[in-house]
Amino acid sequence: MTSCLKLEVQTEDQTPHKWCISLAEDEFKRLLSQGNPVVHKVFGEGSLFSPLLFGNFFDPSDAFPLWDFESDSLLSNLRNSGKSLVDWFQTDQAYVLKAELPGVGKTNNVQIHVEKGKIVEIFGQLKLLPRESQKKDWRSCNWWEYGYVRRLELPEDADWRRIEAYLSIDAVLEIRIPRNLLHSDTSASGVGKNSE
Repeated sequence: MTSCLKLEVQTEDQTPHKWCISLAEDEFKRLLSQGNPVVHKVFGEGSLFSPLLFGNFFDPSDAFPLWDFESDSLLSNLRNSGKSLVDWFQTDQAYVLKAELPGVGKTNNVQIHVEKGKIVEIFGQLKLLPRESQKKDWRSCNWWEYGYVRRLELPEDADWRRIEAYLSIDAVLEIRIPRNLLHSDTSASGVGKNSE
């Protein structure tokens, strides 16, 4: 079995506005055209952090309800082509997201935050290359040149207090989001009572 590092899931982000600068499609294309191999690995096709993961451009710092998407139909082309680095599924007990983190060896720590019990934020900061000025960072420049982020909206029955995240030595991130069985039971029993 592959060795994994358990990541701390933080409930308070000390710098919540760090990702507020939008990433426009033309800026993203310009970023990729610079030819940086690390940038291509992190934001490239099939990556969790690619704005083109589902074929349409959107800002990767925006939250979206990953769990509501039909992963089989959305990712079928990527899976068939072998380009998908992302998988997710749900069981009776949990929602599970698995994603390769290309270039993670070139980054600082991967961090996971839960925002107000409703959003999971996965982010990391790219290490600056030696030829770049060390005076610059994402606070004074465009964040996507120095880091990556994906914000996922949690489903209603997610037990966000028990989320666990692991990073394997081969740079695969796994996030397990337990389902709140009481929430599901209450919903099911509430439907039953209303129908009586």
